[in-house]
Amino acid sequence: MSLISANKIETNLHELKIGIDADKFNAAVSKVYAKQAKNITVPGFRKGKAPRSIVEKMYGKGVFYEDAINDLIPEVYTEALKESGLNVVSQPEFDIESVDENGVVLVAKVYTKPEVSIDGYKGIEVTKDTIRVTANEIRAEIDRVRERNSRMIDIADRAAQIGDTANINYEGFVDGVAFDGGKAEGSDLILGSGQFIPGFEDQIVGHSIGEEFDVNVKFPAEYHAKELADKDATFKCRLNGLKLKELPELDDEFVRDVSDFDTVAEYEADVKAKIKEKKENEADRAVEDQLIDAIIEKLEADIPEAMYVNETENFVRDYDTRLRMQGLDLKTYFQYTGMDLDALRTQMRPQAEKQVKTRLALEKIAELEAITASDDEIEAEYARLSEAYSMEVDKIKASIEAADLAEDIKVKKAVDLIKAEAVIAKKTAKKAAKKADDAAATEE
Repeated sequence: MSLISANKIETNLHELKIGIDADKFNAAVSKVYAKQAKNITVPGFRKGKAPRSIVEKMYGKGVFYEDAINDLIPEVYTEALKESGLNVVSQPEFDIESVDENGVVLVAKVYTKPEVSIDGYKGIEVTKDTIRVTANEIRAEIDRVRERNSRMIDIADRAAQIGDTANINYEGFVDGVAFDGGKAEGSDLILGSGQFIPGFEDQIVGHSIGEEFDVNVKFPAEYHAKELADKDATFKCRLNGLKLKELPELDDEFVRDVSDFDTVAEYEADVKAKIKEKKENEADRAVEDQLIDAIIEKLEADIPEAMYVNETENFVRDYDTRLRMQGLDLKTYFQYTGMDLDALRTQMRPQAEKQVKTRLALEKIAELEAITASDDEIEAEYARLSEAYSMEVDKIKASIEAADLAEDIKVKKAVDLIKAEAVIAKKTAKKAAKKADDAAATEE
């Protein structure tokens, strides 16, 4: 068994000729015969007892060849590929050049990683947003926390107002006739939310608990129930009750309940710091996205289609995994969305193409800059993955080769390099945003 030759026949396309010697091939044929003999019937012999030579004479010399070759391919291809030193990015396409009692010659066509060139990756000019945190943003974040800690209180001493949650009975009529789906009892409706037909909620405002009244509206022309579209309707309503969401006061007691701080000032300072950190991270990601787009533009490579196809399939598998973690799968997802596998692949293809180009560009930069990954860095990355996935380090090491992890580390360091060498200009905040609470803004 040996690699006979490895020849480049097109750009990124190579042809491997692989030889399987007679002894190894005959042993594989004998193994297939032994496995299949029990199912073979030959006149004059008990089932499964006919000698191999008789079976081959009856069914043809090559009756077991195909299965024998298929059994040998994984081993011989792996060894030949290792011997060739090629960096293959596609599944092989096999042909049999010759097969007889003297052995086999296989031909495997494979696509290899392309030759890549890139220049001008240092000093790329990008912009970064100026980080500003306004008092309005701080208030909005604190109000979200107050919202999560709110409670509903009953209203009994006034009429309905916008913002109330009204509990109502209603029945709808068009031309004096009740229509399907137009009746409910004990339905909660937040007044002003726009959940119901335009004008409906406004006509509940001002009514008191226990009051019965008519609401007159017109269904929108584009209403989903065509038989009701653009029709005038009357809803017979009764207001059963009113509730109002009450938010806790922003005071020191509230702060102690929802945080590790004692005062409103301390809490507001922490909220501000967290908003600032989030915006900094978003701005950094935006800078990185600009840099990635720039190096992709500078990349020169004739990329095999197989790389795009493989990466698209990786995206599909990852998406399926995420769905399964949520209790779904692709089949259910397709039922909900009306998509199919080809449509999902088409949707993910642009992202996959960008990923392939990004990886090739960063790997080339790492090569040009002689970037390496130390043993300590590899071990640290194994430890990080172990913590992230709650798996033992040994199990992580069993599933991810150190060489592959080293390549990932070098790519990350290449990103750090182009960021460090980039020319980053601060993007001036828009005037409208700058005016908003400018006195309380933090600028860097």
